[in-house]
This record gives sequence, C-alpha cells and structure tokens, in this order.
Amino acid sequence: MAKVLTIGTRGSNLALWQTRHIEKLFRNLHPDIELHIKIIKTKGDKILDQALSKIDGKGLFTKEIEDNLIAGEIDLAVHSLKDLPTDLPEGLTYGAITSREDSSESFFSKSGCEIQNLPKKAKIFTSSLRRKCQLLHARPDLQISDVRGNIETRIKKYLQNDEIDGMILASAGLARLGLDNLVSHKLDPKVFLPACGQGALAIEIRANDPETAKLLKPLEDQESKLTTDAERSFLASMGGGCQVPMGAYSWVENTKLHIKAFSGDVNGKNIAYAEICGKLENAVEIGIEAAETIKKQK
Repeated sequence: MAKVLTIGTRGSNLALWQTRHIEKLFRNLHPDIELHIKIIKTKGDKILDQALSKIDGKGLFTKEIEDNLIAGEIDLAVHSLKDLPTDLPEGLTYGAITSREDSSESFFSKSGCEIQNLPKKAKIFTSSLRRKCQLLHARPDLQISDVRGNIETRIKKYLQNDEIDGMILASAGLARLGLDNLVSHKLDPKVFLPACGQGALAIEIRANDPETAKLLKPLEDQESKLTTDAERSFLASMGGGCQVPMGAYSWVENTKLHIKAFSGDVNGKNIAYAEICGKLENAVEIGIEAAETIKKQK
C-alpha cells in the first residue's frame, strides 16, 4: 500500500497555490507517496473586521493548523514563513525552508506615481503597522486606512474606492497569483523593509517524525534558510509581532550575510535602523546583533 501524507493549509487562493507548489515539488521527488490536502480555517481568516495589530495573540494564521499537526490530523503544514511565530509549539519543527520568492513590497498607485510623488495627504490602504511606520516616516502627511482580506479582496477594495490613492502588498504573493501586472512600482527591500521571512515558504512537521523530515530535506534551500534565520532571530530578539512596527531584509553578497533591520512607532517619527554583515554560518548571531544595535538606540 502506498504511503499517504496529509498537508494542512489555509484556504485562500494564495495559500492553496503555495501548498500545491510544495505538493508538486514533493511529488517530483517521491512519486510513490500519495498526498492529500486538508484546508483549515484560522483565527486570522475568521476575523476580518479588525486590523491585525488589534487582534490579540500569536499565530493568527497558524495556530489551528499547528493544532491539527500536533493531533496527528495532518502530517505537514505549508505556511508563509512571515506568518509563523518565532517560537514554534513544543513538538513541532521545520521540515524545510524552500527557495525564496521576491522579498520586496509592491506599490499600487492609480496615478502611476511613486510614493514620494503622491499628492499631499494621499490616502493609502494597509493594515500593517510596519508599512504604516515606514510610509509615515517618508511622508508624514499621508493618510493610512486599514484594509483586510485576502489579496484579491484587498485589490478589489482598492480599485473600487475612488478615495484611495495607493496600496502596498507583498510582491511574492502577487507573483504567485499572476497579479503582478497591476503593480505600479516595486520597492527596494533594502530601503522599504519587508516582514521578516517575507517571500519564503516553511514546511512544518512534528519533531518526532524523522521519516517525513528525511523526505523533505531535499526541498531545503540553504541561502533561503540562512537569510530567514537572520531575519527571524532579529524578530525573536526584539520580541516582536504584529503589535510593533519592525522589519528586516537579509541577503548574501560576496560570501557574506548582510541584514538591514528597523523598529519604530506607528507614527513613523521614532525609527531606528541597524545594518550588520558577517559570516554565513553566523546567521542567527547576525540577527541578534541587529536587534541589540537597535535596542541601544531606543
């Protein structure tokens, strides 16, 4: 009898695209193993009338999936890494961090303007405190309005609201759904910093399941693992989540690992940056050093 594994995922088009992408990669490696997909609704999917920063608790888009994994209802889970809390529940671990998509942010503008050329007091859609902080740091006059929902819902709200001048979404999700043709400008991730782990997919498994871990090992992308380790160690050291504006971008250049990170306030007035470079094998320590550098500026 063929071995059967069940993959847990959220039900949005993006989450399903990501899960089917991993499913395809896995089938190419292990065509003899049967895969099933189980859709699981999370707290973050159910509460759509509040900004993420106002919803209490970690794991808004992951807890219910992780509960299924711990209970043995599923064998692996596919997540956007940026949604995963830095401290995984006891008994769970990473099976693989796969090759990372574009980490940058994409800016939508009905006028085609870049952020710095928007009219005074232009209105921007975003529910991310990280995006709001950076926008107001660059342009204190901008008016920020909350928007929730999946990517397609947010784009629809943006297009149908004549009062909204612009919006920011993650480039990776847009590319995966074939919606990047709507983008006015991509923002340099070294200038407008993304969420920690943005663009990367994480496969989560039970820590006591070495057989599944072995099956997933070939899917791990080493550079993606190193850069996201640096970013997430920064996040963990800062004790951050949705309630505090912060972000980081890490990249490999000339056999060195670089990270640029920031933390600020919701008004964009008090913002601290750190830029650290070090050896590839010191990814976690580099993230921690970035956090310590920022804490000293507070």
